[in-house]
Amino acid sequence: MTEHTKTDGLPGLESPGLPPLAERARPRNERMNTAKVECNACPVLCQISEGRAGACDRYANQGGTLVRLDPVVLLRRTLEAGETALVPFAGRGEDGAGSEAPAWSGDLLLADQVFVTGVGSSTTYPDYKPAPFIVGSQVQGVDMVTVVTEGIFSYCSFKVKIDTDRFLGAEQANVRCKGEVVGHVTTAEYGSQMLSLGGVHHLTGGSKKEGRITAEMMQALGNKQAVEFTIDGGSQIIIQAGRAPIVNGVEEQRMRVGCGSAAVGIFARQLFGLADEVVVVDDHITGVLTEHQAGRCLDMRPSGIQMLGRKSTPGRYFQVANPGTGWGGTDIADPLAIIEGWNAEVAWPGLRLLMTSTTGEHASWYVLDEDLRPVETEMPAEVRRIVERIGENCEPSLASVLFLAGAGGSLRAGVTENPVLLTRSIKQALVNVTCGGAPAYVWPGGGITVMADVLRMPDNSFGTVPTPAIVAPIEFSMRRSDYVALGGHGDQIRSLAEVLSRGAWHNEGAPQALQWQRQPEANPWPLGRPPLLG
Repeated sequence: MTEHTKTDGLPGLESPGLPPLAERARPRNERMNTAKVECNACPVLCQISEGRAGACDRYANQGGTLVRLDPVVLLRRTLEAGETALVPFAGRGEDGAGSEAPAWSGDLLLADQVFVTGVGSSTTYPDYKPAPFIVGSQVQGVDMVTVVTEGIFSYCSFKVKIDTDRFLGAEQANVRCKGEVVGHVTTAEYGSQMLSLGGVHHLTGGSKKEGRITAEMMQALGNKQAVEFTIDGGSQIIIQAGRAPIVNGVEEQRMRVGCGSAAVGIFARQLFGLADEVVVVDDHITGVLTEHQAGRCLDMRPSGIQMLGRKSTPGRYFQVANPGTGWGGTDIADPLAIIEGWNAEVAWPGLRLLMTSTTGEHASWYVLDEDLRPVETEMPAEVRRIVERIGENCEPSLASVLFLAGAGGSLRAGVTENPVLLTRSIKQALVNVTCGGAPAYVWPGGGITVMADVLRMPDNSFGTVPTPAIVAPIEFSMRRSDYVALGGHGDQIRSLAEVLSRGAWHNEGAPQALQWQRQPEANPWPLGRPPLLG
């Protein structure tokens, strides 16, 4: 069976109320080497020699005992400048160095200050056993229960929003990582391109290499690392959550203020009197000011411009050029290429024409000569300021990564013996679902389909098992009375004080906490959101 030679640091943990991991790691047949332990934390069932780790690098054999390598992550809430902030539980610096585990004191045992996350908590696999942590606490006088586990997810993916006008690839085009297909391009949204990466068909439905690379890609992307992709018939792109995407080697700077039509409408009054015609070049909807309703409301004189593409409503043109990385997400480098000509009965020499992209990154100023040909000249300072304002109104280009998973199987059995009651309680808003303490959106409809922003989750929240599947944290918080009503494992509830002081970790003492990823706006406290406490 698979094993690794990882031997440094074996801070294993145990689950309160359950037999020790060593007692559950029995040889499955008499021919198995007695010096090895069998890990049943996933279906691979690694046989691990002493001092080595299993294939997932999450469990190891320490003196014949199966231990968990990664530390459990706790969140501690403090008040800073009147706002709620989440900070690391252990006394560690920004670089991860610092003091050892802090001394416990009574103020650390309050549920409104400490939350046990699923990161490093271990899994419920196989299905029969309760979740690793079922923590009882009291918050504002209300008895609460939080069921904490790591889920093994085969049915999961990442939905990636890339803020850019650049053409990344055609809708439904394959997205590849290290040559393997790991996802596809989905729809273009306002100023953004969307990708769907991972998913069960890539994890289990293709070759072993495809599944392995998909799992590695998902682990890296979820853990906020940079990953390089190529899109069939499109671009090469580097994606990292919370960072600007790099498209064909160029780091994106800004997303559009709007489509060409919207930009015309937003800045029409400011450009009125300074330009006789304005064209905002856009791959999807190119705007022409004098024809647009905004220009008509300003009583602008028609310019006689004749545009290529398909005219939609007045002042709005589709398909003026092919998608690309040029002006406004098109394939053009010369904006005049989208102008078919001028109506000599309407246009006039000296007509002032501004052409700009939806981000203001490209802009040119022209004046028609006696033959009604646009001649590029120096842009007036007043017009330049408005183009700069277009850029000022463009938000920074970022890549956003959202984890999307169907929570089924083992982790539901770890909460209750009757899983459908958990599903119903979540849909009735009796249960708050979080991922590593971060808020999770629960999709409507059947099942428990959750979505969370990886930037709101603790660093290194994601792991893999070589089945292949993704390992990710999930927590269910509810009133104790509601937990009993849904048939939860009430006899496994342990107080927060018991979990922190003695019951949870194989090595005696406190867990080694990881640094929480700080946010511009703090995450809501998992145990203080309505309707849990009204």
